[in-house]
Formats: sequence, structure tokens, C-alpha cells
Amino acid sequence: MTARRPFRPAALLAAGMLFALTACGTAPWDDPATTGTTTASDDASPTPTASETPVAEPEPTPTETIKVVQNDLAAGNAVRTLTAGAASLGVTYWSTLSMDQWVAGASKPLSLSISGALVPDDGQGLYLSRVSLSADVKGEDGETLPSPAVVTDEASVEPGYAITDPYSYNQTFVVPAVDERAVSVTFTITYEVLIQTTPTSEEYAKQTAVDTLTVAVAQPPADTSSATQGTEGAAGTDGTDGADTATSEPATEVTATS
Repeated sequence: MTARRPFRPAALLAAGMLFALTACGTAPWDDPATTGTTTASDDASPTPTASETPVAEPEPTPTETIKVVQNDLAAGNAVRTLTAGAASLGVTYWSTLSMDQWVAGASKPLSLSISGALVPDDGQGLYLSRVSLSADVKGEDGETLPSPAVVTDEASVEPGYAITDPYSYNQTFVVPAVDERAVSVTFTITYEVLIQTTPTSEEYAKQTAVDTLTVAVAQPPADTSSATQGTEGAAGTDGTDGADTATSEPATEVTATS
């Protein structure tokens, strides 16, 4: 007879427990602890973003402003109406020198013509006894520059120059050379008149009228020749540095020509 193995329940129970443990456990290849892999929930941390770097705004480029210089003779002449007491004075200013020639170093003529009338006119005489002209020279930034002395034209007859129709007073003042930095000259003209108190009286009333006139000083064109000359003329033949040491001084007064 063939011998039978005895039944071993303990061995079957151990095998069943092994099977159960194997079926309920996690395979090594799926264990994060052994593979080092992460799940989707572990990767849910926010992704860092690059910080914004402030961009400096460019500074605005300064723009040059055009400076306008007043010129009362730009149209060729200037006509004014002044009042001196009961006298109404009509004055016209002009220059025989074109405005582009009114440069600092030139002699600049300024002409004027004046006539007057009385309001009301009861037949009295109206006479111009004195005209004074002063010049105020200004630079580019409005600074006051050396100016010519005041010039005065006094009547050479008594009681003065007749200026009622058909008569008038005409005069030309010559403005000398001024500072080369000058951009304008403002003239202040003072007129003194005598008004006869009655048509037959030898008594007169003095009245004054003041007017101002601004004329631009023409600026010479920019000298570009020096940029191409290089160092030519840097030294003079006499051993000097080649600079022109002679300077012209502006005249000190305005002259009047009849």
C-alpha cells in the first residue's frame, strides 16, 4: 500500500495568511517610499513666479523755447497819439537803417516827427520846448547793459517850436554802438510843450508827455568758419597768441541831427 502524508492544517493556514497579506499589501514598485515618486496632490504647491522689475521712465528731453524780442519798428514805423494837458500830439517813429542792420556795433538812426493840436482850440499857440531821449540797453536774459547817456534837444527859439498844422517838429537821433550782448534798446522820449493861456497872452502853461519805443538789436549770423579753420591763426606772427587785443568801446551818448 502506498503510504499517505498526514494532513497538516497549520501549513495551509500559514499559506492562506501569506496570500492574504500579499493581496492586501502595496507592491514595492508602487510604494512612494521606495520609488521616490510623488503623487499629484504632492505636486500641487504653487509655482513661484518671476518678480516684476520696475522700469524707470525716461526723463523728458528739454525743449528750447523761442524768445520773442519786441520790435516796435518791425513794420517800418510806429505811430503814437499822446496827450499833454489840452494838447493832443501825433508822433511817428522810423529809421532809415533797415532792421537787419540794427546791429550792436553800428550807428543806428532813429527819426521822429511830431505835430499837435489843442482840444478845444481857442486860438492859443502850442509849442514844443524840449525833447529828451534816453536809451535802456538789455541783454538776452533781460539784464541791463551799459547804455548811452541821455540826449536833450532844447528849442533855440522862444517860446519853442511851433507844432500846430501846418508845422511839425522833425528830428533824427543817432544811437551809437552798444554792448555786443545787447538784444534790444528801449527808448524813453519825453516831450515838453508850452500852451499859450490865451491867444494874446505872453504866459504859457507847461505840459509833458512821455512815450517809450523798443527796437530789437539784430543778431549777426553764427560764425561757422572757426570750426573749419582748426588751429590756423592760433599764434600771431609777432609771437602773440593771435587774439585780437583791440576792443572798441561803445559811444557814450546819443547825438541829435536836425
